[in-house]
Amino acid sequence: MTGLPWDASYQDGPAPWDIGRPQPAVVRLAADGGFAGAVLDAGCGTGENALHIAALGLPVLGFDVAGTALAMAREKAAERGIGAEFVAADALHLERLRRRFATVLDCGLFHTFDGAERPEYLASLASVTEHGGTLYVLCFSDEGPDTGPHPVSRDDLIAAFRPDRGWTVAAIEPDRVQTRFHDASGAPAWLATIKRT
Repeated sequence: MTGLPWDASYQDGPAPWDIGRPQPAVVRLAADGGFAGAVLDAGCGTGENALHIAALGLPVLGFDVAGTALAMAREKAAERGIGAEFVAADALHLERLRRRFATVLDCGLFHTFDGAERPEYLASLASVTEHGGTLYVLCFSDEGPDTGPHPVSRDDLIAAFRPDRGWTVAAIEPDRVQTRFHDASGAPAWLATIKRT
């Protein structure tokens, strides 16, 4: 997957999804002890979620296809003295990382894949998630007014993260995603907690 269209989003000011701070849902998860062991931030952008988690003392690797975003994330890490790692990687070929993670965060990446791409993405995620590990997916929801682009239904999540693909959905809760084009309450979202079997 080429990073050029995504990279262009960061070239003329902040991308629509880059709010300059971690998503509130991620802050809540972190405060509740939701992250443990080595953490992967899938589609990390400019790194705010990864840096928030790494500041808790956890080893965090963020990946993205957008080189401009990664450079910004590395600069933030250096300025703040936080030891998070940021690398370029293809979400459909994460086995190339040659690493495994106890916790994976997908904040705004899952909903960018169409139905045909999702099985490949989930197989890629499974290849780097420890058995018994936890995946959190925060994605735009199809429920409520003023939804974000590429909204996902609860049924879409259940259909994607099936036991025969190595996943079990533990919970899907309504939440919000902050963006630069929604008001302060954000856009309707799902926060799914999924276990790697």
